[in-house]
Amino acid sequence: MGKADDVPYGLLRSFLTPFLMLAFRPKVKGLRNVPLKGPVIMASNHLSFSDSIFMPLVVPRKVTFLAKSEYFTSPGPKGLLKKLTFIALGQVSVDRSGGRRSEAALLTGLSVLAQGKCLGIYPEGTRSPDGRLYKGRTGIARLAIESGAPIIPVAMFNTEKIQPTGTVVPKVMRVKMIFGEPMYFDGDSTDLAYLRVVTDQIMNRIQELSGQEYVDEYAVKVKKSAKKIIKTAKVMMMMK
Repeated sequence: MGKADDVPYGLLRSFLTPFLMLAFRPKVKGLRNVPLKGPVIMASNHLSFSDSIFMPLVVPRKVTFLAKSEYFTSPGPKGLLKKLTFIALGQVSVDRSGGRRSEAALLTGLSVLAQGKCLGIYPEGTRSPDGRLYKGRTGIARLAIESGAPIIPVAMFNTEKIQPTGTVVPKVMRVKMIFGEPMYFDGDSTDLAYLRVVTDQIMNRIQELSGQEYVDEYAVKVKKSAKKIIKTAKVMMMMK
Protein backbone atom coordinates (compact mmCIF):
# COMPACT_ATOMS: atom_id res chain seq x y z
CA MET A 1 0.00 0.00 0.00
CA GLY A 2 2.72 2.42 -1.02
CA LYS A 3 3.01 5.29 -3.45
CA ALA A 4 2.66 2.95 -6.44
CA ASP A 5 -0.83 2.04 -5.24
CA ASP A 6 -1.76 5.72 -5.13
CA VAL A 7 -1.17 6.18 -8.87
CA PRO A 8 -4.31 4.39 -10.20
CA TYR A 9 -6.33 5.89 -7.32
CA GLY A 10 -5.17 9.40 -8.21
CA LEU A 11 -5.83 8.89 -11.92
CA LEU A 12 -9.34 7.53 -11.34
CA ARG A 13 -10.17 10.30 -8.88
CA SER A 14 -8.93 12.98 -11.30
CA PHE A 15 -10.99 11.47 -14.11
CA LEU A 16 -14.21 10.84 -12.19
CA THR A 17 -14.41 13.77 -9.78
CA PRO A 18 -15.49 16.52 -12.23
CA PHE A 19 -18.15 14.28 -13.83
CA LEU A 20 -19.55 12.91 -10.56
CA MET A 21 -19.61 16.32 -8.89
CA LEU A 22 -21.57 17.77 -11.79
CA ALA A 23 -23.96 14.84 -12.24
CA PHE A 24 -24.71 13.90 -8.61
CA ARG A 25 -24.17 17.30 -6.91
CA PRO A 26 -23.10 15.90 -3.50
CA LYS A 27 -24.66 17.66 -0.54
CA VAL A 28 -22.17 17.38 2.29
CA LYS A 29 -22.41 18.33 5.96
CA GLY A 30 -19.73 18.12 8.66
CA LEU A 31 -16.74 17.49 6.40
CA ARG A 32 -14.66 19.70 8.70
CA ASN A 33 -14.86 16.87 11.26
CA VAL A 34 -12.52 14.74 9.12
CA PRO A 35 -8.88 15.29 10.20
CA LEU A 36 -6.54 16.11 7.32
CA LYS A 37 -3.74 13.94 8.67
CA GLY A 38 -3.12 11.09 11.07
CA PRO A 39 -4.98 7.77 11.42
CA VAL A 40 -8.75 7.95 11.28
CA ILE A 41 -11.62 5.48 10.80
CA MET A 42 -14.60 6.44 8.64
CA ALA A 43 -17.53 4.34 9.93
CA SER A 44 -20.48 4.49 7.54
CA ASN A 45 -23.86 2.94 6.95
CA HIS A 46 -23.86 0.83 3.78
CA LEU A 47 -26.68 1.14 1.26
CA SER A 48 -25.00 0.57 -2.09
CA PHE A 49 -21.75 -0.30 -3.86
CA SER A 50 -21.56 3.37 -4.84
CA ASP A 51 -21.00 4.34 -1.17
CA SER A 52 -17.36 3.45 -1.77
CA ILE A 53 -17.25 5.89 -4.67
CA PHE A 54 -19.15 8.88 -3.33
CA MET A 55 -17.64 9.05 0.15
CA PRO A 56 -13.99 9.15 -1.06
CA LEU A 57 -15.08 11.66 -3.68
CA VAL A 58 -15.63 14.37 -1.06
CA VAL A 59 -13.15 13.37 1.65
CA PRO A 60 -9.97 15.46 1.18
CA ARG A 61 -7.64 12.47 1.61
CA LYS A 62 -7.42 8.92 0.33
CA VAL A 63 -9.86 6.50 1.96
CA THR A 64 -8.75 2.85 2.07
CA PHE A 65 -11.52 0.26 2.33
CA LEU A 66 -11.21 -3.40 3.25
CA ALA A 67 -12.96 -5.30 0.45
CA LYS A 68 -13.99 -8.95 0.15
CA SER A 69 -11.24 -11.08 -1.38
CA GLU A 70 -13.71 -12.44 -3.95
CA TYR A 71 -13.64 -9.05 -5.67
CA PHE A 72 -9.96 -9.60 -6.45
CA THR A 73 -10.01 -13.26 -7.46
CA SER A 74 -12.84 -13.55 -10.01
CA PRO A 75 -11.70 -15.35 -13.20
CA GLY A 76 -11.54 -14.06 -16.76
CA PRO A 77 -11.37 -10.57 -18.29
CA LYS A 78 -14.39 -9.41 -16.27
CA GLY A 79 -12.70 -10.53 -13.08
CA LEU A 80 -9.49 -8.72 -14.02
CA LEU A 81 -11.43 -5.52 -14.73
CA LYS A 82 -13.18 -5.81 -11.37
CA LYS A 83 -9.83 -6.30 -9.60
CA LEU A 84 -8.26 -3.26 -11.28
CA THR A 85 -11.32 -1.16 -10.47
CA PHE A 86 -11.16 -2.03 -6.78
CA ILE A 87 -7.43 -1.31 -6.65
CA ALA A 88 -8.05 2.05 -8.33
CA LEU A 89 -10.73 2.80 -5.73
CA GLY A 90 -8.13 2.34 -2.99
CA GLN A 91 -9.56 -0.93 -1.69
CA VAL A 92 -7.50 -3.69 -0.04
CA SER A 93 -8.29 -7.39 -0.36
CA VAL A 94 -9.14 -9.27 2.85
CA ASP A 95 -10.94 -12.49 3.69
CA ARG A 96 -13.95 -11.42 5.77
CA SER A 97 -15.70 -14.77 6.06
CA GLY A 98 -15.30 -15.04 9.84
CA GLY A 99 -13.28 -16.77 12.56
CA ARG A 100 -9.50 -16.54 12.26
CA ARG A 101 -9.95 -15.04 8.81
CA SER A 102 -11.57 -12.01 10.41
CA GLU A 103 -8.38 -11.59 12.43
CA ALA A 104 -6.51 -11.10 9.15
CA ALA A 105 -8.91 -8.28 8.25
CA LEU A 106 -8.33 -6.68 11.64
CA LEU A 107 -4.54 -6.84 11.24
CA THR A 108 -4.79 -5.35 7.75
CA GLY A 109 -6.89 -2.48 9.10
CA LEU A 110 -4.45 -1.86 11.95
CA SER A 111 -1.60 -1.79 9.43
CA VAL A 112 -3.38 0.89 7.38
CA LEU A 113 -3.95 2.99 10.51
CA ALA A 114 -0.38 2.49 11.74
CA GLN A 115 0.74 4.22 8.54
CA GLY A 116 -1.33 7.26 9.52
CA LYS A 117 -3.92 6.61 6.81
CA CYS A 118 -7.68 6.94 6.56
CA LEU A 119 -9.56 3.63 6.82
CA GLY A 120 -13.12 3.20 5.58
CA ILE A 121 -15.31 0.67 7.42
CA TYR A 122 -18.91 -0.50 7.04
CA PRO A 123 -19.66 -1.84 10.55
CA GLU A 124 -22.74 -3.73 9.32
CA GLY A 125 -20.38 -5.97 7.33
CA THR A 126 -22.54 -5.93 4.19
CA ARG A 127 -25.03 -3.74 2.35
CA SER A 128 -28.38 -3.23 3.99
CA PRO A 129 -30.98 -5.48 2.30
CA ASP A 130 -33.83 -3.03 2.85
CA GLY A 131 -32.47 0.42 3.70
CA ARG A 132 -32.56 -0.11 7.46
CA LEU A 133 -29.48 0.07 9.70
CA TYR A 134 -28.35 -3.28 11.07
CA LYS A 135 -26.31 -4.45 14.06
CA GLY A 136 -22.61 -3.60 13.83
CA ARG A 137 -19.78 -6.10 14.06
CA THR A 138 -17.34 -5.55 16.92
CA GLY A 139 -14.22 -5.50 14.76
CA ILE A 140 -14.58 -1.73 14.43
CA ALA A 141 -14.39 -1.36 18.22
CA ARG A 142 -11.15 -3.35 18.34
CA LEU A 143 -9.69 -1.24 15.54
CA ALA A 144 -10.51 1.99 17.36
CA ILE A 145 -9.23 0.83 20.75
CA GLU A 146 -6.04 -0.85 19.55
CA SER A 147 -5.08 1.90 17.09
CA GLY A 148 -6.18 4.89 19.15
CA ALA A 149 -7.60 6.38 15.94
CA PRO A 150 -10.74 8.52 16.14
CA ILE A 151 -13.92 7.28 14.50
CA ILE A 152 -15.87 9.59 12.21
CA PRO A 153 -19.48 8.34 11.96
CA VAL A 154 -20.84 8.79 8.44
CA ALA A 155 -24.39 8.72 7.08
CA MET A 156 -24.97 8.12 3.36
CA PHE A 157 -28.27 9.04 1.72
CA ASN A 158 -29.92 8.03 -1.60
CA THR A 159 -27.14 5.72 -2.80
CA GLU A 160 -29.50 2.73 -2.69
CA LYS A 161 -31.71 4.62 -5.14
CA ILE A 162 -28.80 5.76 -7.30
CA GLN A 163 -27.41 2.25 -7.66
CA PRO A 164 -29.64 -0.52 -6.28
CA THR A 165 -28.05 -3.92 -5.69
CA GLY A 166 -27.56 -5.73 -8.99
CA THR A 167 -27.55 -2.66 -11.21
CA VAL A 168 -24.53 -1.41 -13.13
CA VAL A 169 -25.62 1.92 -14.58
CA PRO A 170 -26.43 4.42 -11.80
CA LYS A 171 -29.48 6.66 -11.74
CA VAL A 172 -28.58 10.34 -11.73
CA MET A 173 -29.90 12.03 -8.60
CA ARG A 174 -28.43 14.01 -5.73
CA VAL A 175 -26.37 12.16 -3.13
CA LYS A 176 -26.08 13.37 0.46
CA MET A 177 -23.52 12.69 3.18
CA ILE A 178 -23.20 13.73 6.83
CA PHE A 179 -19.91 13.41 8.72
CA GLY A 180 -20.30 13.39 12.50
CA GLU A 181 -17.93 14.57 15.19
CA PRO A 182 -14.96 12.31 16.13
CA MET A 183 -15.54 9.51 18.63
CA TYR A 184 -12.64 8.25 20.78
CA PHE A 185 -12.43 4.97 22.63
CA ASP A 186 -9.93 3.22 24.89
CA GLY A 187 -10.11 0.29 27.29
CA ASP A 188 -9.71 -3.48 27.09
CA SER A 189 -9.96 -4.73 23.51
CA THR A 190 -10.22 -8.34 24.72
CA ASP A 191 -13.39 -7.68 26.72
CA LEU A 192 -16.15 -8.90 24.40
CA ALA A 193 -18.93 -7.24 26.38
CA TYR A 194 -17.11 -3.91 26.24
CA LEU A 195 -16.52 -4.28 22.49
CA ARG A 196 -20.27 -4.73 22.03
CA VAL A 197 -20.98 -1.58 24.08
CA VAL A 198 -18.52 0.47 22.00
CA THR A 199 -19.88 -0.90 18.72
CA ASP A 200 -23.46 -0.14 19.75
CA GLN A 201 -22.45 3.43 20.60
CA ILE A 202 -20.98 3.84 17.13
CA MET A 203 -24.08 2.40 15.46
CA ASN A 204 -26.35 4.60 17.58
CA ARG A 205 -24.47 7.66 16.39
CA ILE A 206 -24.71 6.58 12.74
CA GLN A 207 -28.43 6.02 13.25
CA GLU A 208 -28.83 9.50 14.73
CA LEU A 209 -27.17 10.99 11.65
CA SER A 210 -28.96 8.84 9.05
CA GLY A 211 -32.41 8.63 10.64
CA GLN A 212 -32.66 4.98 9.59
CA GLU A 213 -34.73 2.44 11.43
CA TYR A 214 -32.37 0.29 13.52
CA VAL A 215 -32.52 -3.51 13.50
CA ASP A 216 -30.74 -5.33 16.35
CA GLU A 217 -29.75 -8.21 14.10
CA TYR A 218 -26.89 -8.86 11.68
CA ALA A 219 -27.69 -7.99 8.06
CA VAL A 220 -25.91 -11.12 6.81
CA LYS A 221 -28.24 -13.30 8.88
CA VAL A 222 -31.30 -11.50 7.52
CA LYS A 223 -30.07 -11.95 3.94
CA LYS A 224 -29.50 -15.69 4.48
CA SER A 225 -32.98 -16.10 5.97
CA ALA A 226 -34.52 -14.28 3.00
CA LYS A 227 -32.70 -16.56 0.56
CA LYS A 228 -33.97 -19.65 2.39
CA ILE A 229 -37.54 -18.37 2.25
CA ILE A 230 -37.27 -17.67 -1.49
CA LYS A 231 -35.73 -21.10 -2.11
CA THR A 232 -38.47 -22.83 -0.11
CA ALA A 233 -41.17 -20.89 -1.97
CA LYS A 234 -39.70 -21.96 -5.33
CA VAL A 235 -39.64 -25.61 -4.28
CA MET A 236 -43.27 -25.43 -3.16
CA MET A 237 -44.28 -23.83 -6.46
CA MET A 238 -42.58 -26.65 -8.37
CA MET A 239 -44.43 -29.24 -6.30
CA LYS A 240 -47.85 -27.83 -7.19
